Amino acid sequence: MLVLGVKPNEFTFAGVLNATSDQAAEDIGKQVHGYMTRIGFDPLSFATSALVHMYSKCGNIESAKLVFEQMPKPDLVSWTAMISGYAQNGRPAEALNYFDLLLKMGVNPDHVTFVGVLSACAHAGLVDKGLEYFHSINEKHGLTHTADHYACVVDLLSRSGRLEEAVKMIESMPMKPDRFLWASLLGGCRIHGNLHLAERAAEALFQIEPENAATYVTLANIYASAGMWKEVEKLRKTMDDRRVVKNPGSSWIEVDREVHKFLVGDDSHLRTKEIHEFLEKISIKMKEEGYIPKTDFVLHDVEEEQKEQNLSYHSEKLAIAFGIIATPPSKLIKVFKNLRTCGDCHTAIKFISKIARREIIVRDSNRFHRFKDGSCSCGDFW
Repeated sequence: MLVLGVKPNEFTFAGVLNATSDQAAEDIGKQVHGYMTRIGFDPLSFATSALVHMYSKCGNIESAKLVFEQMPKPDLVSWTAMISGYAQNGRPAEALNYFDLLLKMGVNPDHVTFVGVLSACAHAGLVDKGLEYFHSINEKHGLTHTADHYACVVDLLSRSGRLEEAVKMIESMPMKPDRFLWASLLGGCRIHGNLHLAERAAEALFQIEPENAATYVTLANIYASAGMWKEVEKLRKTMDDRRVVKNPGSSWIEVDREVHKFLVGDDSHLRTKEIHEFLEKISIKMKEEGYIPKTDFVLHDVEEEQKEQNLSYHSEKLAIAFGIIATPPSKLIKVFKNLRTCGDCHTAIKFISKIARREIIVRDSNRFHRFKDGSCSCGDFW
């Protein structure tokens, strides 16, 4: 379009920025931002809101905040982008602070705003606060609860181990429970080892979307943690019979404007030897620091040593290792993953950040995790 001499407008910028948000392509988003600045753009336009959204979705909440603060009169979309951005980036206190500021400015929140607020509570384990916000949606703000609101609260209760309350909420809601609610309950069962409710949630999900491999894998994880290998094998057979294929875990990192993608156990990268050598060396240091591999995340009834080996080459570990050996020591490492990161990788990355003295951001399918000095922004509540 630019080559043909057609001048872009705010609709153009918003469309391109939304595309970069979906792909978490921050470098391209920055170039668009730079172009907007050079030709001049209306700070009151919705293209500015798209900028805030883009930076938030790419894990650069600081840049999102800078753009937001330059807006003379932020609209509801921008406020919501900041609230959701802080929630996804593991900073729930700031998310709720922005919600309070929104109310003080006289801006009326909508359904989407409350999804961000409830999400912030879910990521921080603020059960009572979350329930308070949930009830205020209709009691104080005159809005109707949506399925997304219920999903957030069920997620919050499930993560916090209040599984029976989560079930009661599902049973009492006015609309038919969707896959997000049952998936949230199943995830909570995975964390807290509730096999009975896990099977109930999984059965509901099998009815709604029998082709979704995530349900089978999560239930198999729960069976594996309980040492119920026959049930794991039954699930595998059911997946084969129904031709359900698990999406392979993949992670990617951009270095020098080139995207490097890794699969679990990947040995196709040009620097595979260096990556594996790094992981082997840091694994020794991690164990010296107290790291114990969480082998219950391996879905194979094999020897413990083999389980540890399988965990060592998960895709995000490969991507992080490459990022460390391929970039300067001061460079922030940002890795993206198509699935939710497993508990072992989460623990391992905390150790890696401390030993390698690197700040690492991992965006999985659920949220951003910012690792620094051996801790994560999520506070291990995820």
